Amino acid sequence: MEQWSFPPKFDPDYRPPAGSRYWFPKRETMPAADRDHAILERLKSVTRYAWDHSPMYRRKWEEAGFHPDQLKSLEDFESRVPVLTKKDLRESQAKTPPFGEYLCVPESEIHHIHGTSGTTGRPTAFAIGREDWDSIANAHARIMWGMGLRPGDTIFISAIFSLYMGSWGALSGAERLRAKAFPFGAGASGMTARAAMWLDLTRPQGLYATPSFALRLGEVARTEGYDPRQFGLKVMFFSGEPGASVPAVRDRIADMYGARVIDCGSMAEVTPFMNISGTAETDGMLLWQDIVYTEVCDPNTFHRVPYGQRGTPVYTHLERTSQPMIRLMSGDLTLWENGPNPCGRTYPRLPQGVFGRIDDMFTIRGENVYPSEVEAVIAKLADYGGEHRIVISRDGTMDELLVRVEASAECVARGEAAQSTLRTTTGKALQTLLGLRAKVEIVPPNTFPRTDFKARRVIDDREVFREMNARLQD
Repeated sequence: MEQWSFPPKFDPDYRPPAGSRYWFPKRETMPAADRDHAILERLKSVTRYAWDHSPMYRRKWEEAGFHPDQLKSLEDFESRVPVLTKKDLRESQAKTPPFGEYLCVPESEIHHIHGTSGTTGRPTAFAIGREDWDSIANAHARIMWGMGLRPGDTIFISAIFSLYMGSWGALSGAERLRAKAFPFGAGASGMTARAAMWLDLTRPQGLYATPSFALRLGEVARTEGYDPRQFGLKVMFFSGEPGASVPAVRDRIADMYGARVIDCGSMAEVTPFMNISGTAETDGMLLWQDIVYTEVCDPNTFHRVPYGQRGTPVYTHLERTSQPMIRLMSGDLTLWENGPNPCGRTYPRLPQGVFGRIDDMFTIRGENVYPSEVEAVIAKLADYGGEHRIVISRDGTMDELLVRVEASAECVARGEAAQSTLRTTTGKALQTLLGLRAKVEIVPPNTFPRTDFKARRVIDDREVFREMNARLQD
């Protein structure tokens, strides 16, 4: 397979032929069984490397009775290698700060340090070696090629440049692709309006952001007198939150900008996080298995579920030497399939992307509900104003769900009757999809703040629920 070794080595000057659909044709289109055989051989190398270099993995595997010499099949890998959790990573870094006992390269080789914010406890530090940063850039460039982006294109990166890995990963890929990288950033006051100005000025071919920011940017651009469709964007790719695989959200962004909308992104710890990504021809997200081997597993047994079923992704690096993740349990929820892909790549696919996190799920009167499912319903409504909030109450004997929905300015202009119709329509749509009744409150446009980052739309607050319920009763 093209440029596939461990530790990885890539030709920094390599580019596919200009008319090629694929960066690495053999790796991307080979029979799945042949790829699985190659992945098994790589897993033997990766587990042996971790055994030799990481006290954390050696100790964890010894406790589970696993040794790399036992790997004879992918089924052995699934059944013998225990999953890794974020709790394991935090405990390892607390024991051996700052990078933990799973840093498998000398500290002198660290090239980038990123991490979590630590707002809910001890932050997790991500240490990425110099050669790994090159591997990440190569992987992301390859995937961005699959999105339809090309050398010389301008790629506008409108995400926060801080601890957040998304913006830096997109930048590394754009630079390796030999594109014109525009690391615009996000987050500062007034920056969204300036983004619209720069988009109008530079007319880039690609844009990276979160779906929430893209929607906000489109709204602000219109108020500033710009037509987002005139920015000339051909590819918009997103990570950081569910949305770009939700048809109503995806279509809304695509219609707003006249661009192809592509979902990508797994976890910061798994960087190259674009290891799951759509392509120019294929919706949903492909599992680029020769970069990061991904199993979709039952969240209780951590055994792979059959294609067509839901589970949580479990990730294993195949091209990382610094802090390699081996069977890292994501805690996300998805559904996978293994059929022909329009782009011709022979990877499994997540047709609906990543729904959200398992721990984001809430239960209302016995029904499991995910915020992305609520968003999928509301975003289809003609009079939806662009934002909503989900309010959960667990007070009293029955769980209750109240959804606050912004009406569009046009809906408000048509009067109370139109808002009442929107309320009824929303309630019926939610009941049809979720199988339960929800109370719906229609609120004016721009009631809820827009965000430059990940939207937080779920409120589990009984006092807030009581106040809203009182208003509805009045």
